[in-house]
Amino acid sequence: MSLRNSLFLSLLVFFGLSQIACNATKDIVQGKESSMAPSIELENALLWEVSGNGLTEPSYVYGTIHIIGSDDYFLPKGTLSAIDAADEVIFEIDMNEMTDMTSQMGLLKDIFMNDDKSLKDLLSDEDYKVVSAHFEKMGLPLFMFERMKPMFLTVFASTDFDPSGLQNGSMKSYEFEFFEMASKSGKPVSGLETIAFQMGIFDKIPYDKQAQMLVESIKNADLGGSELAEMVHIYKTQNIDAMVSMISDDDSGMGDYEDILVDGRNKNWIPLMMDKMKVKQVFFAVGAGHLGGKNGVINLLKDQGYTLTPLSNTNGTSKSN
Repeated sequence: MSLRNSLFLSLLVFFGLSQIACNATKDIVQGKESSMAPSIELENALLWEVSGNGLTEPSYVYGTIHIIGSDDYFLPKGTLSAIDAADEVIFEIDMNEMTDMTSQMGLLKDIFMNDDKSLKDLLSDEDYKVVSAHFEKMGLPLFMFERMKPMFLTVFASTDFDPSGLQNGSMKSYEFEFFEMASKSGKPVSGLETIAFQMGIFDKIPYDKQAQMLVESIKNADLGGSELAEMVHIYKTQNIDAMVSMISDDDSGMGDYEDILVDGRNKNWIPLMMDKMKVKQVFFAVGAGHLGGKNGVINLLKDQGYTLTPLSNTNGTSKSN
């Protein structure tokens, strides 16, 4: 199994979590207070330097988008030099797991719902027909995927998600690009979470909620909407506050799970990041949606006494450094 093929499972999880998190922000536009809302407006920047609080050398935090069209892919100024300066590159998950075929095969069972549940058990006849028709139009018979967790089905149902794009070069993954850079320079790579942990997140959100999101996503796509296109547009402006506050028309109630999806994970990462930064320079690469907001990585590190300095902005982006 090639690395590009084996990255598929990781991207499936990444993309699914990104889509749920985007829908969870709907409470902001409905006038409902959300802990994800920015408390202090942050500068538009994907790359941030972390200094102070006893650090002898700075570390770096970079906000990724997990999959993007090659034509949209860019590296803000300073990114390559930050990676070069780092002693270790740390992702949400250890990308080395993606080269372990045994590990991946063991995780495949976690794509499916527990207790032999199927999508028919979760949807009305009308909504089931909507989903079935959408998959048939894509040439994917729904009966082959009925027991898959609905959030993974949401990814498969998206016309934006094309894992073959990693093979033919039409799509890129920031995680994969940074992993290749680290590997070529002999830098160690690790993760803040395991793939098993991220897969487990899908069991903490009721399947019926996931199923409703699947239906809403398909209806949005059928009307010409594209969540990935909207995310990419915002991402290219490096507006991490807007990434947190991205508005969706979803009515599935995912906002009730923002602590599981984003806030709680951010808080769990901070002690791990602090321990690593004490002993070496680190380049952290995590989803851009984790950076902004009151409980985002930037503000949480500031709360611990670190100085966070934006090193990239919308006036300094290019295809390479």
